[in-house]
Amino acid sequence: MYTLNYTVDKHEEYRSEYSAFIYQHARLVKKYSGLQKFLSGEKVYYDCAEDFTPSRGSRAAQCVAGRWGKLTLKCEKRSCGNAGALPHGEFQYEGNSFVGEKAYAVCNEGYSLKGLDYIICKKSGWTSEIPSCEEGEATCPPPAVARHLVSSAGAVSVHRVGVSVNFTCSQGFQLDGAQSIRCGAGGLWQPPPPQCRPAPNTTLSPNEGRGCRVPVNTDNTNLADRYITKTLFASGDHVHYVCDVGYVQASGSRYRRCIEGEWTPLKLKCQRKSCGSAGEIMNGQFTYTGLEFGDHATAVCDEGKATRNCLSKGWDARVPACEAVVCEEPSTVTNAEMRGPHEPPYAYRTVISYHCRAGTLIGQRNIWCTKDGTAQNKQFQERDFLSIECEWGYTMSGPSSITCGHDGRWSPGLPKCTPRRSWRGY
Repeated sequence: MYTLNYTVDKHEEYRSEYSAFIYQHARLVKKYSGLQKFLSGEKVYYDCAEDFTPSRGSRAAQCVAGRWGKLTLKCEKRSCGNAGALPHGEFQYEGNSFVGEKAYAVCNEGYSLKGLDYIICKKSGWTSEIPSCEEGEATCPPPAVARHLVSSAGAVSVHRVGVSVNFTCSQGFQLDGAQSIRCGAGGLWQPPPPQCRPAPNTTLSPNEGRGCRVPVNTDNTNLADRYITKTLFASGDHVHYVCDVGYVQASGSRYRRCIEGEWTPLKLKCQRKSCGSAGEIMNGQFTYTGLEFGDHATAVCDEGKATRNCLSKGWDARVPACEAVVCEEPSTVTNAEMRGPHEPPYAYRTVISYHCRAGTLIGQRNIWCTKDGTAQNKQFQERDFLSIECEWGYTMSGPSSITCGHDGRWSPGLPKCTPRRSWRGY
């Protein structure tokens, strides 16, 4: 709770001895936050908190006779609205399309998903990396069955996404890995198929005879370090392989056995490790060359960019931050009125409209706060995102956020501003 004291100076002006009030979902513009005293008649300005947008009221609060006038600014949760159409599929929303919420891409039967399975609502709109649905259902090949491993898959040659396969081992052996694996959306078994190891107190009888020389490495695999000093292996000896840095086991057994001078075939298959999502950025998004080892994710701010690389331990560096550019106060035009935000800050993508009080406007009606902090004219492009607010004394009916569609129309449609019946209290 705040208490305001005030004193009269020699000019009979009142002076507030305390800083301005704190309001829900609104914050004081930074340049006023460090001030403690204000003259009577002075104004301070508020902006909506992160992820909120103005819906009505004024951003200004005025010091009058040692007391702060009521702030009429009302802020509502920022929404991206409809994400648009997904050919051969649909978006399923986890909420009301507010900032930070996701819309998940679900493909129709007979189609498989390409790209991330979701888009996320940012302050600038839905992320630009839109997934797609391609013809052909994702399937998994038969899981690799190592020696002594028994699969429930039988002779089935193709497995649909979601199908599970169970494993057991022959007598005298025990499972090393998951007992059940599932065909994942990317056409890969999750987790990889298990192996069978000799059960405790069980030994294999190695064949007597010729030994084997050091086995060669294959694509993306290496003989484990424990064998690095050995030059000869007895018949019956086992060795195991590991995947290269940045690769993980996808299928097949990592073991080989020396039998009478010959190594059994290596069935281990290694695939590039996935780094998954590189993170989420406010005021921007990542664009990907891929999600696997060696790929790159470029952080694209509404303007500007930075790059992260997928390494063996995941994405390098920290998630970048994108800060909005702020433009100077727009210039006034004789015999014209400005429509749009009436108080600072004028952040990147803010739009101001000019309307003549009488006569005809010469020049462009709208100016736009651009990436370099200057006001310019701009045409809207597909997926451009706007937040709309009514002038003081008017109530909005319809969406406060709209998106430019591929057909050149605003979706889900423009709102209307109608006069309030009573302005009391504002």
